[in-house]
Amino acid sequence: MAINQNDSELERKLKHYRMSSLEYKKACELVGHPLQGIEWSLFSALWSEHCSYKSSKVHLRKFYNKNARVLEAEGENAGVVDLGGGERVVFKMESHNHPSFIEPYQGAATGVGGILRDIFTMGARPIALADYLCFGDPKAPRMESLVDGVVRGIGGYGNCVGVPTVTGQTHFHSSYNNNILVNAMAVGLLRPGEKVALSKAKGPGYWVVYVGAKTGKDGVHGASMASESFDADSEKKKPNVQIGDPYFEKLLIESCLEVIQKDLVVSIQDMGAAGLTSSSFEMASKGQVGMELHLDKVPLRDSSITPEEILLSESQERMLMVVEPHQFKAVEAVFAHWGLDAAVIGTVLEERKVRLIWKSEVLVELDPDLLVEQAPRYERPFVPWKWKNQLSPKLEKNNLSALKYRWGTPDQASRHFITRQYDQRVGLKTVQDCEFPVALMRLPDSERGLGMAVGCRPEVMRLDAKLGAFDSIAYPALQMAAQGIETIAITDCLNFGNPEKIEIMSEFVASVEAISEMAQALDAPVVSGNVSFYNETLGQNITSTPATGLVGLRPTISNLKSSTFLTPMAWAGSKSPLSQDRSSESQEFIEDVYLISLPMIQHSDLWEDASPVWSGEWDTSRVVEFIRNTRTLALRSEVGGLRVVGSQGIMTSLMRMSLDGMGFLGEDLSRWETQPGLFYQLIVTGHRLSTVIKESYSSSLQVEVLKLGVTQKEFFTVGQRSIAVSELKLTFEKAWGKHFENLA
Repeated sequence: MAINQNDSELERKLKHYRMSSLEYKKACELVGHPLQGIEWSLFSALWSEHCSYKSSKVHLRKFYNKNARVLEAEGENAGVVDLGGGERVVFKMESHNHPSFIEPYQGAATGVGGILRDIFTMGARPIALADYLCFGDPKAPRMESLVDGVVRGIGGYGNCVGVPTVTGQTHFHSSYNNNILVNAMAVGLLRPGEKVALSKAKGPGYWVVYVGAKTGKDGVHGASMASESFDADSEKKKPNVQIGDPYFEKLLIESCLEVIQKDLVVSIQDMGAAGLTSSSFEMASKGQVGMELHLDKVPLRDSSITPEEILLSESQERMLMVVEPHQFKAVEAVFAHWGLDAAVIGTVLEERKVRLIWKSEVLVELDPDLLVEQAPRYERPFVPWKWKNQLSPKLEKNNLSALKYRWGTPDQASRHFITRQYDQRVGLKTVQDCEFPVALMRLPDSERGLGMAVGCRPEVMRLDAKLGAFDSIAYPALQMAAQGIETIAITDCLNFGNPEKIEIMSEFVASVEAISEMAQALDAPVVSGNVSFYNETLGQNITSTPATGLVGLRPTISNLKSSTFLTPMAWAGSKSPLSQDRSSESQEFIEDVYLISLPMIQHSDLWEDASPVWSGEWDTSRVVEFIRNTRTLALRSEVGGLRVVGSQGIMTSLMRMSLDGMGFLGEDLSRWETQPGLFYQLIVTGHRLSTVIKESYSSSLQVEVLKLGVTQKEFFTVGQRSIAVSELKLTFEKAWGKHFENLA
């Protein structure tokens, strides 16, 4: 088919709509003529990387994504997992990286709002939020204002909408100087008897109903903006960033949940990326039906808005529903009760066409599959992964002065500036919040515990991308196991640079394959997720960062293990047998401190070699067995506390365990330190635990067990050096202000 357009005019349009010439040619062939009018906007939005996953879909099919727990919800807004007893969990993780770099407060706030809508659009009440944040060097341009705006945005939206933010991670590295990561995870609960809502449109003659906030010009072309790298003009993209209203979202939550549970809705979809365009075309494509939409009936807050802007607006707090005509009055009454409007803007058609009408004029009529199912699918070049097998020296000598200095770095500083801005207890289900390595929520019907953790250590990704991706599942799963929680399902947010660069695509493919392998070994399917490509500014890519979110189950919320050394106050109300046979009052609160290590390197003399060489072999089954054995240990009543050793090593983890007031007494430990990713290590506290540990771990694992020392009051002592616990805590608390003096 000949495409007759002036070359310069075509080039201008391709740049404006962010389409390649090959994609334009394919679109023209599908519609049978050169793109015209509003067709440009439709193809630009739904064929963007953000909406179509055109560079990743071929690899995302590799994920282990189903088992007996996973309920049928493929292609839906979030994954649904059966917890048993009628309880089901709905959860997902997404990115809002580009908008948050451009306008940090609204970018982060609307990221939270968007992920919440993915949950309650399926009929589940949101019960928890988590975040995963990566910032640049604290002294990089704008970094202090970025940190401030993002944290205020997350807290401001989550707190006002009434959903607690209960866990998360925050990292700092120069690779994020010009492209920060703001990932949000939301978890919702379907209680026994509550219905799951799906997005597949059906029922020719049924009405298409718009509910929620009125449409404005904010967020127009937001999906396309999020699908390209930043350049020197990124500041000019502020109009592409949405503006949210958490109080409106709260009303929308209550009204949507009410109409869903009253069975008044046939199907429902959030107007997220690409707004009305994506929701209408995707709902129609899933149901293999059509829609006739009257754009002039869409509720507007700006009378000057054009049909194109109506279609592409990403104004927040909006939903699209399919409703049987005789049910509309009931739907309208529910929304009126919550002070919201519900407007009929179209009908479902039997013919598979989406017809867009503006004041009686038909603007376009297209098969929805052309934009959804026929979107480009790229098999971008990549190189099969080869382990780096690089030398991995042990951590530097951990004398107390060096450790105290390292604890003052931004990655180790207290996160209280962040977590104290989050309401972590609203909703009355939080058992463990951001003060703990993993979160735990109370399930109201079964009184079991629902665990949550986020993963991915960028420092391990920089060591080896495939190792880092394995670790992004294994490490948080081990953290959950240390609290007696079994990981049952996974979501992800795969943050990478430019997929057109072979080295980036190679890391992406290696990460997907590693995550899938770990998920299958744990029997914890990847049920939902997000891909964020083009995290690149002026040619500089971020550290490839496949963030993960894990959920798990604990049979009870009692007999939880401490992640810090037990203090006299903690002992006072304890019925634990740990203090039996302690005749001296001065010893009453002393615990033995053990280290359990699973070596991940192949070397005959693990402890003595100054530069052990990682063999490049990841034994998935061995890691999973270690995780499961750790959960067995965590459920033993004899154990007082458990903590997984973090990236900065044993000594730093021991210091963190001292923050509640009890210190530590042991010999110089630096000879047992190793680089992150080469070991999985646990610190275990209790009395005479050698037998308990031996009974908990399979002999075939050959774990190393070492008694490190004992707890003591007031001082942290290794070898001949000692620091007051109060001084450690002061250094920890003040370190943040050293890097962000205006945010302390």
